[in-house]
Amino acid sequence: MQAVIDPGISEIEGGRRAEQLASIYVASSRERKVDFWRLMSEQFGIDKTKAEFERLRYEATLGTSDELAAEVRYRRSTVSPRRRLLQRFANFQQGLQFLIEMRAELQPILKSEKQLAALDLELEYMLSTWCDISFLELHAINWDSPASLIERLIKYEAVHDIRSWSDVKKRLESDRRCYGFFHPRMPGIPLIFIEVALMNAMPSSIKPVIDEERSLEDQKSATVAVFYSISNTQAGLRGIPFGDSLIKRVVEELARDFPRLKTFVTLSPIPSYRQWLSKQSDDLWHVLDTKLIKRLDSAFKSHDSRKDVFLRLSENLGNASSTFTLDDSLLQEVHLRFAARYLSQLQDNLEPIDPVARFHLGNGARIERINWYADPSTKGMKQSYGLMVNYLYDLKKLDRARAGLLKGKVAMSSEIENLLKQ
Repeated sequence: MQAVIDPGISEIEGGRRAEQLASIYVASSRERKVDFWRLMSEQFGIDKTKAEFERLRYEATLGTSDELAAEVRYRRSTVSPRRRLLQRFANFQQGLQFLIEMRAELQPILKSEKQLAALDLELEYMLSTWCDISFLELHAINWDSPASLIERLIKYEAVHDIRSWSDVKKRLESDRRCYGFFHPRMPGIPLIFIEVALMNAMPSSIKPVIDEERSLEDQKSATVAVFYSISNTQAGLRGIPFGDSLIKRVVEELARDFPRLKTFVTLSPIPSYRQWLSKQSDDLWHVLDTKLIKRLDSAFKSHDSRKDVFLRLSENLGNASSTFTLDDSLLQEVHLRFAARYLSQLQDNLEPIDPVARFHLGNGARIERINWYADPSTKGMKQSYGLMVNYLYDLKKLDRARAGLLKGKVAMSSEIENLLKQ
């Protein structure tokens, strides 16, 4: 490791030595890899004494002609040998992918090995620089793409599992689009990809979007672009945001190719709604109006709490034994009201509590519509009792919506606002 950052060697030689070290690392056991990370953290950090000395020198020069030179010395003193080591790894052809995969391996033990946090932070900083949007290339992925690339779509699809080759082929038909961000140093490997359906109406269910038996729609007459799945393929890039840039670039691409498109919307899961609802106290019911509560009490006819009965009935939705049908307006109305409340709730830092809402609302989208029983799959029921949500990307209002969120105001349609009224 010391030899890799030897100041007396060239960048090319440093890269060659880093590649040899990477080969040793890849062939090592898990225990040896952990030792490797510990060495990088403990032996290749900044010289704290020197950094403190330069900081004091810099502060002493503030307002003088020596301030700029002192600042340069101070900044250099805070650059660790570890950063130089990581830079040398990036010198060889597969170096970027090596570092991304190393960070992915590192992530699971950060809670138990807190001394590795600095290494992870430095990796995140450097990878965010090397994978900046200005270096990424947007490419369409279609059925004519290499089989290895399509296999990666199947492997990394994170929202709606791809069941077969015929399934992925249907998702790449003429009325569907798929785009990915690629890095020049990692050809054929999308860092993130997005799936789009070209339709004539905003969908309220996932079935017509991914159904293998669906009829093809005329792509040229489509007026709605539906973003129904966004998947990251590299766990080592966690925390590095480029999904919002992907959506904006794709919108530009689609708007250019299909002038009739007027609406850009998602059909998104609500991954933590069910978990959130199960943790709420009975006090949550105060958000419902008196008439609705009376209807609930009349329908439940149980000595158990409203919450327990409601969750039990929701659990059985879709089952033949259920006493409520899927089109029962009572369960539907309650769930829509609760889901609207959940999606509009913010954390102390003014970010939405739902991770998908956090992403789309942070990009300037608005909550447009909540859809009842839109994803009846096992995964959809486990996440949200089958509910899904449309986030609308109104290109003229994105900046205003983002600014509003920073002040604690969630952008939403009048339909959602009405669901929040008692």
